[in-house]
Amino acid sequence: MATHTIVTIVGSLRKESFSLKVANALAKLAPASLKLDVTTLHDISFFNQDLEANPPADWLAFREKLQKSNGVLFVTPEYNRSIPGVLKNAIDVGSRPYGKSSFLGKPTGIVSNSPGALGGVSAAKHLQNILPGISGPILGQPEIYLNGIGDAFNEKGELVKEAVQKVLQQYINAFAAFIEQQNR
Repeated sequence: MATHTIVTIVGSLRKESFSLKVANALAKLAPASLKLDVTTLHDISFFNQDLEANPPADWLAFREKLQKSNGVLFVTPEYNRSIPGVLKNAIDVGSRPYGKSSFLGKPTGIVSNSPGALGGVSAAKHLQNILPGISGPILGQPEIYLNGIGDAFNEKGELVKEAVQKVLQQYINAFAAFIEQQNR
């Protein structure tokens, strides 16, 4: 079985973000068929179409990483009932130039999270609205909205909440099967 590289985009810049911890936990739980490349967005400059004639090096590197991957996994918090601005910026950078989206054809997964009760469901739904037309097929089932994530990790950032580990394991196994099916 081939190993598929998955660009795992963390939608938060916070050093101790739950999204980063979830992405790292998924990378550890992933079956041998997946290699999750956990990618933060600290170094992606703001999208400005005027720069498209001579794109910044950070845009080109991000686009190349996406193009070389076998899929994309978004792990995001919810900010004001939507996705964080830094994540939308990365999507704009990766989906340009027009008609040449680096996400195009890439099987995609979405994991949202929140310390609150709703688990980032609005962020996930916004991604489901944004991505069609610029990405590949999106894993529809199982959907994953991690709520009450605040106590799922210890002070070292390790996943310690068994219920969350079980849900993440089910999701990453389903995502691996989805990737395998899409990359045949």
